[in-house]
Amino acid sequence: MRSVRAVAGLVLGTVSVWAALAALAAWGVARCSGPVVGAAALEQRRVAVLFGGEPTGAEGIEPRRAAAYLWCRIPVGLLGGGALFLLVVGGWTAGFGLSRWLAGQDVDGMRPTWPIVGYLLTAGLLLLFLDLAGLATVVEWERRLVRRFLGPDELARMRRRIDELAATRSGIVEAVDAERRRIERDLHDGLQQRLVVVAMLLGRARRKDSAELYRQAQAEAERAVEELRQVAWRVFPATLDASGLREALSQDAERSPVPVRISGDLARRPAPAVETAAYFTVREALTNAAKHAGASRIDVEIDQEADLVRVSVRDDGCGGADPAGPGLAGLARRIRALDGHLSVESPTGGPTRVVAELPCA
Repeated sequence: MRSVRAVAGLVLGTVSVWAALAALAAWGVARCSGPVVGAAALEQRRVAVLFGGEPTGAEGIEPRRAAAYLWCRIPVGLLGGGALFLLVVGGWTAGFGLSRWLAGQDVDGMRPTWPIVGYLLTAGLLLLFLDLAGLATVVEWERRLVRRFLGPDELARMRRRIDELAATRSGIVEAVDAERRRIERDLHDGLQQRLVVVAMLLGRARRKDSAELYRQAQAEAERAVEELRQVAWRVFPATLDASGLREALSQDAERSPVPVRISGDLARRPAPAVETAAYFTVREALTNAAKHAGASRIDVEIDQEADLVRVSVRDDGCGGADPAGPGLAGLARRIRALDGHLSVESPTGGPTRVVAELPCA
Protein backbone atom coordinates (compact mmCIF):
# COMPACT_ATOMS: atom_id res chain seq x y z
CA MET A 1 0.00 0.00 0.00
CA ARG A 2 2.84 2.42 0.80
CA SER A 3 4.49 1.77 -2.57
CA VAL A 4 1.19 2.37 -4.36
CA ARG A 5 0.79 5.72 -2.57
CA ALA A 6 4.38 6.65 -3.46
CA VAL A 7 3.82 5.93 -7.16
CA ALA A 8 0.56 7.89 -7.10
CA GLY A 9 2.36 10.79 -5.44
CA LEU A 10 5.09 10.78 -8.10
CA VAL A 11 2.51 10.73 -10.89
CA LEU A 12 0.65 13.67 -9.34
CA GLY A 13 3.96 15.44 -8.77
CA THR A 14 4.86 15.12 -12.44
CA VAL A 15 1.49 16.49 -13.52
CA SER A 16 1.56 19.33 -10.99
CA VAL A 17 4.81 20.67 -12.48
CA TRP A 18 2.73 22.53 -15.05
CA ALA A 19 0.53 24.05 -12.35
CA ALA A 20 3.68 25.19 -10.56
CA LEU A 21 4.95 26.82 -13.74
CA ALA A 22 1.65 28.65 -14.20
CA ALA A 23 1.69 29.85 -10.58
CA LEU A 24 5.26 31.09 -10.91
CA ALA A 25 4.34 32.92 -14.11
CA ALA A 26 1.52 34.69 -12.27
CA TRP A 27 3.94 35.54 -9.47
CA GLY A 28 6.57 36.90 -11.85
CA VAL A 29 4.24 38.87 -14.12
CA ALA A 30 1.44 40.11 -11.90
CA ARG A 31 3.13 39.69 -8.49
CA CYS A 32 0.09 37.68 -7.48
CA SER A 33 0.99 35.56 -4.45
CA GLY A 34 -2.28 33.63 -4.17
CA PRO A 35 -1.56 31.03 -6.87
CA VAL A 36 2.00 30.49 -5.61
CA VAL A 37 0.94 29.95 -2.01
CA GLY A 38 -2.01 27.77 -3.08
CA ALA A 39 0.18 25.61 -5.34
CA ALA A 40 2.78 25.21 -2.57
CA ALA A 41 0.06 24.24 -0.07
CA LEU A 42 -1.32 21.62 -2.48
CA GLU A 43 2.17 20.23 -3.02
CA GLN A 44 2.73 20.08 0.71
CA ARG A 45 -0.53 18.21 1.19
CA ARG A 46 0.37 15.78 -1.61
CA VAL A 47 3.69 15.00 0.06
CA ALA A 48 2.06 14.67 3.49
CA VAL A 49 -0.73 12.34 2.36
CA LEU A 50 1.16 10.17 -0.13
CA PHE A 51 4.75 10.28 1.14
CA GLY A 52 4.24 10.99 4.84
CA GLY A 53 4.60 14.37 6.49
CA GLU A 54 2.83 17.11 8.43
CA PRO A 55 0.95 19.77 6.45
CA THR A 56 0.66 23.21 8.01
CA GLY A 57 -1.81 24.83 5.59
CA ALA A 58 -1.55 27.76 3.23
CA GLU A 59 -1.87 30.34 6.02
CA GLY A 60 1.57 29.37 7.34
CA ILE A 61 3.45 29.70 4.03
CA GLU A 62 5.24 32.90 2.99
CA PRO A 63 4.99 33.79 -0.73
CA ARG A 64 8.76 34.06 -1.22
CA ARG A 65 9.41 30.69 0.37
CA ALA A 66 6.55 29.19 -1.64
CA ALA A 67 8.03 30.53 -4.90
CA ALA A 68 11.49 29.22 -3.99
CA TYR A 69 10.01 25.83 -3.18
CA LEU A 70 8.16 25.62 -6.52
CA TRP A 71 11.29 26.54 -8.47
CA CYS A 72 13.27 23.82 -6.72
CA ARG A 73 10.63 21.12 -7.04
CA ILE A 74 10.06 21.54 -10.78
CA PRO A 75 13.23 19.58 -11.72
CA VAL A 76 12.48 17.05 -8.99
CA GLY A 77 8.98 16.54 -10.41
CA LEU A 78 10.34 16.08 -13.92
CA LEU A 79 12.94 13.66 -12.59
CA GLY A 80 10.18 11.66 -10.92
CA GLY A 81 8.30 11.51 -14.22
CA GLY A 82 11.41 10.26 -15.99
CA ALA A 83 11.94 7.62 -13.30
CA LEU A 84 8.36 6.43 -13.76
CA PHE A 85 8.89 6.19 -17.51
CA LEU A 86 12.03 4.09 -16.98
CA LEU A 87 10.07 1.92 -14.57
CA VAL A 88 7.60 1.12 -17.34
CA VAL A 89 10.45 0.50 -19.82
CA GLY A 90 12.26 -1.79 -17.41
CA GLY A 91 9.14 -3.75 -16.61
CA TRP A 92 8.30 -4.11 -20.32
CA THR A 93 11.83 -5.26 -21.19
CA ALA A 94 11.92 -7.90 -18.47
CA GLY A 95 8.39 -9.04 -19.25
CA PHE A 96 9.09 -9.21 -23.00
CA GLY A 97 12.17 -11.40 -22.55
CA LEU A 98 10.39 -13.68 -20.11
CA SER A 99 7.30 -14.05 -22.30
CA ARG A 100 9.41 -14.94 -25.35
CA TRP A 101 11.24 -17.55 -23.38
CA LEU A 102 8.01 -19.05 -22.05
CA ALA A 103 6.47 -19.00 -25.55
CA GLY A 104 9.51 -20.85 -26.93
CA GLN A 105 10.37 -18.36 -29.69
CA ASP A 106 12.39 -15.20 -30.15
CA VAL A 107 11.56 -12.05 -32.06
CA ASP A 108 12.20 -13.70 -35.47
CA GLY A 109 10.00 -16.70 -34.75
CA MET A 110 12.95 -18.97 -33.97
CA ARG A 111 13.56 -20.75 -30.70
CA PRO A 112 15.24 -18.40 -28.31
CA THR A 113 18.88 -18.63 -27.49
CA TRP A 114 19.96 -18.24 -23.90
CA PRO A 115 22.13 -15.18 -24.56
CA ILE A 116 19.18 -13.25 -26.02
CA VAL A 117 16.87 -14.20 -23.17
CA GLY A 118 19.59 -13.51 -20.64
CA TYR A 119 20.34 -10.08 -22.11
CA LEU A 120 16.67 -9.06 -22.06
CA LEU A 121 16.00 -10.32 -18.55
CA THR A 122 19.24 -8.92 -17.15
CA ALA A 123 18.75 -5.52 -18.76
CA GLY A 124 15.13 -5.33 -17.64
CA LEU A 125 15.80 -6.42 -14.05
CA LEU A 126 18.82 -4.13 -13.73
CA LEU A 127 16.81 -1.21 -15.04
CA LEU A 128 14.01 -2.00 -12.60
CA PHE A 129 16.42 -2.16 -9.67
CA LEU A 130 18.12 1.13 -10.51
CA ASP A 131 14.80 2.80 -11.20
CA LEU A 132 13.27 1.72 -7.89
CA ALA A 133 16.28 3.14 -6.08
CA GLY A 134 15.86 6.36 -8.06
CA LEU A 135 12.17 6.57 -7.18
CA ALA A 136 12.98 6.21 -3.48
CA THR A 137 15.53 9.01 -3.82
CA VAL A 138 13.00 11.29 -5.52
CA VAL A 139 10.48 10.65 -2.73
CA GLU A 140 13.08 11.59 -0.13
CA TRP A 141 13.97 14.76 -2.06
CA GLU A 142 10.29 15.70 -2.11
CA ARG A 143 10.12 15.38 1.68
CA ARG A 144 13.30 17.37 2.20
CA LEU A 145 12.16 20.21 -0.05
CA VAL A 146 8.92 20.53 1.91
CA ARG A 147 10.79 20.58 5.23
CA ARG A 148 13.37 23.05 3.92
CA PHE A 149 11.08 25.63 2.32
CA LEU A 150 7.59 25.11 3.79
CA GLY A 151 8.33 23.90 7.30
CA PRO A 152 8.39 26.27 10.27
CA ASP A 153 11.56 28.25 10.89
CA GLU A 154 13.58 28.00 14.09
CA LEU A 155 11.64 30.72 15.90
CA ALA A 156 8.29 29.17 14.97
CA ARG A 157 9.47 25.76 16.14
CA MET A 158 10.58 27.21 19.46
CA ARG A 159 7.23 28.95 19.94
CA ARG A 160 5.36 25.76 19.08
CA ARG A 161 7.50 23.81 21.52
CA ILE A 162 6.86 26.34 24.28
CA ASP A 163 3.10 26.10 23.65
CA GLU A 164 3.29 22.30 23.76
CA LEU A 165 5.22 22.34 27.03
CA ALA A 166 2.76 24.78 28.59
CA ALA A 167 -0.21 22.64 27.50
CA THR A 168 1.33 19.38 28.69
CA ARG A 169 2.34 20.89 32.03
CA SER A 170 -1.22 22.06 32.59
CA GLY A 171 -2.52 18.67 31.46
CA ILE A 172 -0.29 16.68 33.79
CA VAL A 173 -1.32 18.86 36.75
CA GLU A 174 -4.97 18.20 35.92
CA ALA A 175 -4.28 14.46 35.57
CA VAL A 176 -2.51 14.34 38.95
CA ASP A 177 -5.39 16.22 40.62
CA ALA A 178 -7.92 13.83 39.07
CA GLU A 179 -5.90 10.85 40.30
CA ARG A 180 -5.78 12.28 43.82
CA ARG A 181 -9.56 12.75 43.81
CA ARG A 182 -10.03 9.16 42.64
CA ILE A 183 -7.78 7.83 45.41
CA GLU A 184 -9.68 9.91 47.98
CA ARG A 185 -12.99 8.47 46.75
CA ASP A 186 -11.59 4.93 46.95
CA LEU A 187 -10.43 5.47 50.53
CA HIS A 188 -13.55 7.32 51.69
CA ASP A 189 -16.24 5.22 50.03
CA GLY A 190 -14.59 1.84 50.47
CA LEU A 191 -11.85 1.35 53.02
CA GLN A 192 -13.02 4.00 55.49
CA GLN A 193 -16.56 2.60 55.61
CA ARG A 194 -15.25 -0.92 56.15
CA LEU A 195 -13.03 0.23 59.03
CA VAL A 196 -16.03 1.97 60.61
CA VAL A 197 -17.89 -1.35 60.49
CA VAL A 198 -14.90 -3.08 62.13
CA ALA A 199 -14.85 -0.50 64.92
CA MET A 200 -18.60 -0.89 65.51
CA LEU A 201 -18.37 -4.68 65.61
CA LEU A 202 -15.47 -4.57 68.06
CA GLY A 203 -17.41 -2.17 70.31
CA ARG A 204 -20.46 -4.42 70.31
CA ALA A 205 -18.33 -7.51 70.87
CA ARG A 206 -16.60 -5.94 73.89
CA ARG A 207 -19.91 -4.98 75.47
CA LYS A 208 -21.55 -8.35 74.88
CA ASP A 209 -18.37 -10.49 75.00
CA SER A 210 -19.62 -12.24 71.84
CA ALA A 211 -17.30 -14.59 70.00
CA GLU A 212 -19.51 -14.30 66.90
CA LEU A 213 -19.13 -10.53 66.80
CA TYR A 214 -15.34 -10.89 67.19
CA ARG A 215 -15.38 -13.33 64.26
CA GLN A 216 -17.35 -10.85 62.13
CA ALA A 217 -14.96 -8.04 63.07
CA GLN A 218 -11.99 -10.20 62.11
CA ALA A 219 -13.58 -11.03 58.73
CA GLU A 220 -14.26 -7.34 58.07
CA ALA A 221 -10.68 -6.45 59.03
CA GLU A 222 -9.34 -9.04 56.60
CA ARG A 223 -11.54 -7.62 53.86
CA ALA A 224 -10.30 -4.13 54.74
CA VAL A 225 -6.69 -5.28 54.39
CA GLU A 226 -7.46 -6.79 50.98
CA GLU A 227 -9.21 -3.61 49.89
CA LEU A 228 -6.20 -1.59 51.05
CA ARG A 229 -3.99 -3.80 48.88
CA GLN A 230 -6.29 -3.16 45.93
CA VAL A 231 -6.12 0.61 46.45
CA ALA A 232 -2.32 0.48 46.68
CA TRP A 233 -2.19 -1.63 43.51
CA ARG A 234 -4.38 0.88 41.67
CA VAL A 235 -2.10 3.72 42.78
CA PHE A 236 1.11 1.97 41.69
CA PRO A 237 1.89 -1.76 41.48
CA ALA A 238 5.08 -2.77 43.28
CA THR A 239 5.68 -5.46 40.63
CA LEU A 240 6.27 -2.78 38.00
CA ASP A 241 9.31 -1.50 39.89
CA ALA A 242 10.57 -4.94 40.86
CA SER A 243 10.00 -7.01 37.69
CA GLY A 244 9.12 -4.67 34.84
CA LEU A 245 6.25 -4.02 32.49
CA ARG A 246 5.59 -7.55 31.20
CA GLU A 247 5.32 -9.09 34.68
CA ALA A 248 3.06 -6.29 35.99
CA LEU A 249 0.74 -6.67 33.00
CA SER A 250 0.70 -10.44 33.49
CA GLN A 251 -0.68 -9.91 36.99
CA ASP A 252 -3.32 -7.55 35.59
CA ALA A 253 -4.24 -10.18 33.01
CA GLU A 254 -4.79 -12.72 35.81
CA ARG A 255 -7.09 -10.28 37.63
CA SER A 256 -9.06 -9.41 34.50
CA PRO A 257 -12.50 -11.04 34.10
CA VAL A 258 -11.90 -11.07 30.32
CA PRO A 259 -9.23 -13.41 28.86
CA VAL A 260 -6.09 -11.41 28.02
CA ARG A 261 -3.29 -12.50 25.68
CA ILE A 262 0.03 -10.65 26.03
CA SER A 263 2.64 -10.83 23.28
CA GLY A 264 6.03 -9.19 22.90
CA ASP A 265 8.30 -7.64 25.49
CA LEU A 266 10.78 -4.82 25.98
CA ALA A 267 14.36 -5.46 24.90
CA ARG A 268 15.55 -3.18 27.71
CA ARG A 269 13.79 -1.24 30.44
CA PRO A 270 13.06 2.38 29.52
CA ALA A 271 12.93 5.32 31.91
CA PRO A 272 10.57 4.74 34.87
CA ALA A 273 8.18 7.48 33.73
CA VAL A 274 7.87 5.89 30.27
CA GLU A 275 7.34 2.41 31.70
CA THR A 276 4.72 3.72 34.13
CA ALA A 277 2.82 5.55 31.39
CA ALA A 278 2.82 2.44 29.20
CA TYR A 279 1.56 0.33 32.10
CA PHE A 280 -1.33 2.64 33.01
CA THR A 281 -2.32 2.89 29.36
CA VAL A 282 -2.76 -0.87 29.14
CA ARG A 283 -4.51 -1.08 32.51
CA GLU A 284 -6.99 1.66 31.60
CA ALA A 285 -7.76 -0.10 28.32
CA LEU A 286 -8.25 -3.43 30.11
CA THR A 287 -10.60 -1.82 32.62
CA ASN A 288 -12.67 -0.12 29.91
CA ALA A 289 -12.90 -3.31 27.85
CA ALA A 290 -14.08 -5.32 30.87
CA LYS A 291 -16.56 -2.74 32.21
CA HIS A 292 -18.03 -1.07 29.15
CA ALA A 293 -17.19 -2.91 25.92
CA GLY A 294 -18.57 -6.37 26.70
CA ALA A 295 -15.41 -7.88 25.20
CA SER A 296 -14.70 -11.61 25.17
CA ARG A 297 -11.00 -11.32 24.30
CA ILE A 298 -8.26 -8.73 24.73
CA ASP A 299 -4.91 -8.74 22.92
CA VAL A 300 -1.99 -6.74 24.32
CA GLU A 301 1.14 -6.19 22.22
CA ILE A 302 4.39 -4.76 23.58
CA ASP A 303 7.07 -3.58 21.18
CA GLN A 304 10.29 -1.61 21.46
CA GLU A 305 12.29 -0.04 18.68
CA ALA A 306 15.56 1.86 18.88
CA ASP A 307 14.00 4.98 20.38
CA LEU A 308 10.32 4.11 20.86
CA VAL A 309 8.17 2.00 23.18
CA ARG A 310 4.81 0.99 21.75
CA VAL A 311 1.94 -0.73 23.57
CA SER A 312 -1.26 -1.73 21.80
CA VAL A 313 -4.50 -3.04 23.31
CA ARG A 314 -7.22 -4.48 21.09
CA ASP A 315 -10.55 -5.91 22.22
CA ASP A 316 -13.48 -7.43 20.32
CA GLY A 317 -16.13 -5.47 22.22
CA CYS A 318 -18.90 -3.15 21.05
CA GLY A 319 -16.62 -0.12 20.54
CA GLY A 320 -17.70 3.45 21.08
CA ALA A 321 -14.89 4.39 23.48
CA ASP A 322 -14.67 8.15 23.96
CA PRO A 323 -11.10 9.53 23.75
CA ALA A 324 -12.35 12.65 25.57
CA GLY A 325 -13.51 10.61 28.57
CA PRO A 326 -11.78 11.24 31.91
CA GLY A 327 -9.70 8.06 31.85
CA LEU A 328 -8.39 8.19 28.30
CA ALA A 329 -8.07 11.99 28.30
CA GLY A 330 -5.95 11.84 31.45
CA LEU A 331 -3.74 9.19 29.85
CA ALA A 332 -3.36 11.29 26.71
CA ARG A 333 -2.21 14.28 28.78
CA ARG A 334 0.24 12.13 30.68
CA ILE A 335 1.67 10.66 27.47
CA ARG A 336 1.92 14.06 25.75
CA ALA A 337 3.94 15.30 28.73
CA LEU A 338 6.52 12.64 27.78
CA ASP A 339 6.47 13.69 24.09
CA GLY A 340 4.46 10.57 23.28
CA HIS A 341 1.25 9.96 21.38
CA LEU A 342 -1.98 8.13 22.24
CA SER A 343 -4.40 7.03 19.52
CA VAL A 344 -7.84 5.48 20.05
CA GLU A 345 -9.77 3.71 17.30
CA SER A 346 -13.18 2.60 18.50
CA PRO A 347 -15.91 2.60 15.84
CA THR A 348 -19.44 1.70 16.88
CA GLY A 349 -19.70 -2.08 16.85
CA GLY A 350 -15.98 -2.49 17.52
CA PRO A 351 -13.27 -3.45 17.67
CA THR A 352 -11.44 -0.98 19.89
CA ARG A 353 -7.70 -0.42 19.55
CA VAL A 354 -5.67 1.80 21.88
CA VAL A 355 -2.05 2.48 20.93
CA ALA A 356 0.49 4.44 22.98
CA GLU A 357 3.87 5.41 21.53
CA LEU A 358 6.47 6.77 23.96
CA PRO A 359 10.09 7.80 23.45
CA CYS A 360 12.54 5.53 25.27
CA ALA A 361 14.60 8.39 26.68
